Amino acid sequence: MSEADTQNPVSSELDEIAEIFELLGDWDQRYAYLAELGEKLPPMPEEFKTEENRVKGCMSTVHIHAWRDPEHPERIHFYGDCDTSTIKGVLALLIQLVDGKTLEEIEQLDVDEFFEKLDLAEHLSPNRHVGIYSIVEMMKEQARRLADK
Repeated sequence: MSEADTQNPVSSELDEIAEIFELLGDWDQRYAYLAELGEKLPPMPEEFKTEENRVKGCMSTVHIHAWRDPEHPERIHFYGDCDTSTIKGVLALLIQLVDGKTLEEIEQLDVDEFFEKLDLAEHLSPNRHVGIYSIVEMMKEQARRLADK
């Protein structure tokens, strides 16, 4: 079995995103790409923008809502929204990585790997770094709660 066969799907998709980042070259282009991804994020229904769905520990106002796929209940989907363009773009990437995955696959999302492969640590402030950890933890926590039901 090759490494590609054994690699988790989240990590494989992260590799694809990292390749796109490499092609973009400089960080002005990467920031523009993140802003564009944020603009393309499907709108989050207003009824899910609740205090319960607000990410604590993030300087931006970020909301996450996980829901089960009605046809494939083991699969979990996410809505998300943010009031700042860069973090909304990062949120769009995170949703892209885990949307439609199982809890086990979602749990495999490694924030440190995300930062390393996309070279984000040097280009986002420490506060944003902490905020992204909080976003991922909330996504995982919501997925766990759905799995427990």
